[in-house]
Amino acid sequence: MPGLIRGVARTAVVAGTATAVSGRVQRRQQGRWAAQEQQQQAQYQQQYEQQPQYEEPQYAQPGPPPAAAPVDTDSKIDQLKELGALRDSGVLTEAEFAVEKNKILNG
Repeated sequence: MPGLIRGVARTAVVAGTATAVSGRVQRRQQGRWAAQEQQQQAQYQQQYEQQPQYEEPQYAQPGPPPAAAPVDTDSKIDQLKELGALRDSGVLTEAEFAVEKNKILNG
């Protein structure tokens, strides 16, 4: 029987030691993991703060439409007279005269 008690006692000591060592290892690992997690959180926070912040665009309110340019009929008539004179003198062909006349009248 004394051998049996000694064997049980030895087993209890080994099991207790193993439990204590296992608990210590577990606590150390948890501490390391917590430190790594804090570092990662700090890095993520820093990256987030460095990202550009976008603002909602400000849309301009439409203003009044631009006023139409005043039609200067005297100027157009003078230009058409000069154009006709160029055609009559032979500087412009009929086709060139028609194109230039449309430019003056329409634009």
